[in-house]
Amino acid sequence: MRKIFVLVAAAAALTTAACNTVEGVGRDTQAAGSAVSGAAQDAKN
Repeated sequence: MRKIFVLVAAAAALTTAACNTVEGVGRDTQAAGSAVSGAAQDAKN
């Protein structure tokens, strides 16, 4: 559970730091989705 929180916090920090363009928002959203997906896979295993 702590890993998920850390990953979400890191994704949120990256999102706020790099949201200068619409393209940047898309990349940040994709990165956050990947982090959450990876955390879910870790929790599942």
